[in-house]
Amino acid sequence: MSNTTTHPSTLTWKQADDDVHVATRDGEYAGFVELEADGHVVHDNQGAEVGSFETLADARHALEGSTQRRPRSFVQTLRGHLSRSRV
Repeated sequence: MSNTTTHPSTLTWKQADDDVHVATRDGEYAGFVELEADGHVVHDNQGAEVGSFETLADARHALEGSTQRRPRSFVQTLRGHLSRSRV
């Protein structure tokens, strides 16, 4: 499946699978939304979970807000992954 839509915020969306939508901004990976049992779960461009939302539209809007932040450094990203793996 490959439906493409552009969000007014310049996020470009592609439906990668029935339950996965992937976003890019200016050709760079911006994150994804995955449909799970508890809602549409949003992950940012660093793989961090942004949250779970009832609708796809709400999830897309949340990702737009999360990609406006300053990108995390490699060290910050590594620390986040390491702390999650210890739990």
